[in-house]
Amino acid sequence: MTGSLALAAALGALTWTLLEYCIHRWLGHDRRLRGNPFGVEHVRHHSEGNYFAATSKKIMVTGLAAIVFGAPAVALAGATGAAWAAGLVAFYVVYELLHRREHTHAGIGAYGRWARRHHFHHHFVDPRKNHGVTSPLWDLVFGTYARPSTIPVPERLCMPWLRDPLTGGIRTEHATTFVLRPARAGAAASAG
Repeated sequence: MTGSLALAAALGALTWTLLEYCIHRWLGHDRRLRGNPFGVEHVRHHSEGNYFAATSKKIMVTGLAAIVFGAPAVALAGATGAAWAAGLVAFYVVYELLHRREHTHAGIGAYGRWARRHHFHHHFVDPRKNHGVTSPLWDLVFGTYARPSTIPVPERLCMPWLRDPLTGGIRTEHATTFVLRPARAGAAASAG
């Protein structure tokens, strides 16, 4: 039984990656749908870069998700449903932590470096691509994956971990992956 609970939790985590993709792609970027609370927060995140919704809102969403997904899952499948819901909610929390770290810290290890390039391609190159923050799986399935090359980061949105405090440019260790794009006169930020 322990193996089936672990599998159910893993399937819950996989379910979160699909929800992550769908929420980000359609509620965050489809102009017809983004008047929703997530879309409003997401547009602000794209335009300000270092803006994240308040932790209290994320805790409220976590609790709501646990109820909305957990109650039916437990009613339908008992302990297996509870494990699935726990996997989904736990991976949502992992997503929130990883997403914030992508913006606030340089990548550690191959996954950390990949995740930042993948995500910042979405932010600064093409907001129609790379909607999966933790995985490219659903971008590959739905044809929205783009392999990142050098990422041009707008000067006003440059993350502190990326900027060399002495030169004001991109830190040497990130210079093959990121370039600083100077501000254009009169240009407005695109929420994509």
